[in-house]
Amino acid sequence: MKIYNTLTRTKEEFAPLEDGKVKMYACGITVSGEAHIGHGYQALIYDIMRKFLQKLGYDVSYARNYTDVDDKIIAKSKETGIPADKYAADMIKKIDAVMRDMDIDDPNLWLKATQNIGNIINFIKKLIEGGHAYPAPCGDVYFDVTSFKRYGCLSGRSVEDMLDGVRIENGEEKKNPADFALWKAAKEGEISWNSPWGKGRPGWHIECSAMTRAAFGDQIDIHGGGRDLVFPHHENEIAQSESLTGKQFAKYWTHNGLIKVNGQKMSKSLGNSILLEDLLKNYSNEAVKFALLQFNYRADINLTDGIFDEAEKHITYFYNIINKVESKFGKGGKGCRQIDDDFNKDMSDDFNTALALSRLFGLFKNISAKYEKGDPSCAEEVYQIRKTYSLLGFFKKDAAEYLAWVNGRGEQEIPDEVKTLAEQRWQAKKDKNWAAADELRAKIDALGYVIKDGKDGYTVNRK
Repeated sequence: MKIYNTLTRTKEEFAPLEDGKVKMYACGITVSGEAHIGHGYQALIYDIMRKFLQKLGYDVSYARNYTDVDDKIIAKSKETGIPADKYAADMIKKIDAVMRDMDIDDPNLWLKATQNIGNIINFIKKLIEGGHAYPAPCGDVYFDVTSFKRYGCLSGRSVEDMLDGVRIENGEEKKNPADFALWKAAKEGEISWNSPWGKGRPGWHIECSAMTRAAFGDQIDIHGGGRDLVFPHHENEIAQSESLTGKQFAKYWTHNGLIKVNGQKMSKSLGNSILLEDLLKNYSNEAVKFALLQFNYRADINLTDGIFDEAEKHITYFYNIINKVESKFGKGGKGCRQIDDDFNKDMSDDFNTALALSRLFGLFKNISAKYEKGDPSCAEEVYQIRKTYSLLGFFKKDAAEYLAWVNGRGEQEIPDEVKTLAEQRWQAKKDKNWAAADELRAKIDALGYVIKDGKDGYTVNRK
């Protein structure tokens, strides 16, 4: 099993700190808004990593966090008039629900900043005692980046460049421009907790270091998150944790790529954010997963127009074959070891879901050919595909039920304009006005729909 390690910038043979056991942590969501496709993607990737390591026989303890107090949440609290703690709790319920709709399992441990205030304060105290942090007169506490000689080891940035490139903002009482806040003094009306430095709340970076240590001890095997967290968040976690313990914090650092929409970075300001809840109203969770997992997890994903429609077509094609095979030959039960071996080989190369999914087209082509020849062994291959690829979240549905849902969804989503054109075309055919019928078909085609004639009428579907 090989994993790409951001810290060393190489693929490394995976060897956990303790034989047979894996301690794994992934940075979760700051709950200032509803879950978007980027949140879902990151949660999906680390759920898959956990499940594949378990498939290989490891005992995996997997933790994720919710950042349930920060500047954005406080801003939302002021905007909505809902207390910050209630706003965060309500948003977590919504996010949990949509992640379950995506068929993403919960981690073994959910960690929340507000439930670890004591651990965070004790962590900061020890950093101050060790000369790595200092309280400012205003009530803030800062980490001194010059006290940690390896600062920049994850991102490749030098402390000198950071000191030159960062300015101290008004109200900050830092020794060095690159120093970062461990504790923030409370402003009037903000949620806060008592501390040795006055009322305040944790800085963002300290949360993960303190929570991870409380859950797992001084060291973990795998730490993950989106690539946008490499600097400053994960860089600062290393500095905090290793300054306190003197031990390597995480052995392997993994980072998934970022989501773009039609070539642009996804952001609220551009109005191109894709909420998971909205996406799952129109597509199956398997289609959403297929669209995402057909790429290497470390690469950026460009969600172009039609990508989810195309993914749903692939899933429908697979389920059509599954339905035919299972209807004729049953659901099998012996399996096919080669399919599972190939999957394990692909996934053992840094969780290569892209290669694993690309195999499906050849597998189903072969199954379809066997079905046409009346070869019942195709049922065992379908059985194995269901069993193996369920790890990625595929083929867990009843085939007939899924196909009925897809067909029903297609009928419901046909716009009135297309329905009207289809009716006009059908009447033109009845009147034997072939030129008009062809012209109307072309208009339907231009709108992105296809019409198929049958003995008793016609059907219209999205392309």
